[in-house]
Amino acid sequence: MARDEQLKERWTVLQKKLSLQFADGELLDLDAIIYLIGVQELGQPHRKFKKDHKLDLMHIAICRLLEPYGYYEFDYFDEESWPHYKVIESLLTLKAGEQSVLMKEAIVQYFLEKGYIE
Repeated sequence: MARDEQLKERWTVLQKKLSLQFADGELLDLDAIIYLIGVQELGQPHRKFKKDHKLDLMHIAICRLLEPYGYYEFDYFDEESWPHYKVIESLLTLKAGEQSVLMKEAIVQYFLEKGYIE
């Protein structure tokens, strides 16, 4: 199976599984899944977050997702247990479609590593 086909298949499986678990089957989009990863990485799944914290959670997720690609590196946890990352390499300027593919690839890899999908 071609790499793109495999990614598309895994993304569809993951998106459906997460949607059933967290959105009563309503299909979660890329941003919603990134947010869920941020909550997972913070380790406070039952806490309610304000809008500005939601953006921070998405930032945590993006840093964590792109860490294996060499763009970020975990730095420390602050006094409220929020993880902080430092930039190792600036992201290349990507077209919207290329950004989406990179993030989907990173998300699929994240959930493969966690054993959530196969």
